[in-house]
Amino acid sequence: LYLFLFISKSGFIKFKHYINNIKMKIFIKIINLVFFIIILNSNIAFSIEKIKIGLLVPLSGAHKEIGKSIVQSVRLAINKIDNPNLEILPRDTGSNPEQTLKSAKELGDEGVKVVIGPIFNENLIYLSELDNLTFLSLTNRIIDNPKNIISAGINARSQLKTIKKFQKNEKIKKTIFLIPKEDYKREIKKAILDSRIKTSKIHYYETDPTKLTKQIEKITRYSIRKQNLEDEIKRLENLNDESYERQIEKLKKRDTLGKIGFDSVIIADFDESLKSITTSLLYTDISPKKTYFITLNQWFDKSLLNETSAQPIYFPSINKENYDDFIKIYFKNFNEYPNQLSFLSYDLMGLVYYLIIKNELKIDEKMFVKKNMFRGKIGVFEIKNNKIDHILNFYKIEDNKFKKIF
Repeated sequence: LYLFLFISKSGFIKFKHYINNIKMKIFIKIINLVFFIIILNSNIAFSIEKIKIGLLVPLSGAHKEIGKSIVQSVRLAINKIDNPNLEILPRDTGSNPEQTLKSAKELGDEGVKVVIGPIFNENLIYLSELDNLTFLSLTNRIIDNPKNIISAGINARSQLKTIKKFQKNEKIKKTIFLIPKEDYKREIKKAILDSRIKTSKIHYYETDPTKLTKQIEKITRYSIRKQNLEDEIKRLENLNDESYERQIEKLKKRDTLGKIGFDSVIIADFDESLKSITTSLLYTDISPKKTYFITLNQWFDKSLLNETSAQPIYFPSINKENYDDFIKIYFKNFNEYPNQLSFLSYDLMGLVYYLIIKNELKIDEKMFVKKNMFRGKIGVFEIKNNKIDHILNFYKIEDNKFKKIF
């Protein structure tokens, strides 16, 4: 019995040591495996070439503050992405096409294939010479650009598609379009065709204030409607019927009488010129309470909040909540406020990185040919056939506030 107990205890001890040895070997193998994976990943990370993205902005001259703000915004985006292999190479356009071409060539020589910028449309004219580079210009112009330029700004086509959605939601039937005789007139005309927005009539106007009101009077048939009112008052007065006195008094408080022939007006204008148009519409007895006043992206111009007589006024735009958050983050980091293009450039950095990942880390022109969607801070980017459109939000200004509709 004692011998049996001794053997059993001895065997038990040996068995315990055996189990502990097995556990230790497994533990060592796991440690070695983890260490191997870390080394492997580190080697992969170091073996991947730098992802170089060019940035063409004015770093000198009259627009250098815009360029500085864009560079800072792109750096915010890079910090957010947090990939040590991502490298941004800023270069100066000097706000002139010759300097832009020179800087773009330098980026090409450094192995860059995709460039964010330039900002201004006039700086694009020589970039067709560099067909090995793709430029994401911050301009919203889409006509007559070189083939290697992709306009990434909030173009008129995207805006009119958003307005078209609003027309459908509100069952708007007759829309007139007011377009100033400015250099972007062609852009608006093309956007109308591309978006297939419904318009009953398109009017072109001179922005000269001395001519503007007369033009709006003609468009709104003001003189005819005013004459209609005078004729109706005279007709009722000539009846010499006391039962019409109250109706006559009501008519005398009005400015015009008769239909205007439209239920909404789209005004392709901005700033003081936009305010001049709405003032002329009000003068000709067109009320925003009865007729939809719609305009293009106003970037939440706070001065429009004071135009109470022209409210409500509707417009497509970027996501305001995200825009406000971006302004706060930017100010916290740089103790100054960004410009509007900074917000766009922040998203473009994210967009380019996203497309590179989707393209299996290959940087080439195919990135912008395939159909893709990217949700940025501005909104949703639609990419296809070297074109970028935006799915925008829609707002109205009413009661001195910006109110989101969709």
